[in-house]
Amino acid sequence: MNTKTLLATAVLALLTSGVHAQPVMKDGALADAAGRTLYIFDKDEANKSNCAGPCLANWPVYVAPAGAAAQGDYGVIDSAGTRQWTVKGKPLYYFVGDAKAGDRNGDGKAGVWHLVK
Repeated sequence: MNTKTLLATAVLALLTSGVHAQPVMKDGALADAAGRTLYIFDKDEANKSNCAGPCLANWPVYVAPAGAAAQGDYGVIDSAGTRQWTVKGKPLYYFVGDAKAGDRNGDGKAGVWHLVK
């Protein structure tokens, strides 16, 4: 494997290694409790993720804990066996190109990925 592939694999493992509490607003955008930016995908349907395979390698799911329940604008869906947080029915994701909390490198990617303001 090349260095880029190893780095992407390590970031994906880190982001998907645990489950996460309900999203929060941080500096005007939706984020996890640690401040990592969350994104929505224009090609998703209401309460259904259309990101699979290679897409998930770059856009890991924002995993909801087993006991998480819908509250206000936030919900939880089953996405290929993984519980995924949603906001107003839109599934939430991380972007592997964000190296640290507060990064927003995924906003506008391919014209279909956006942070939630």
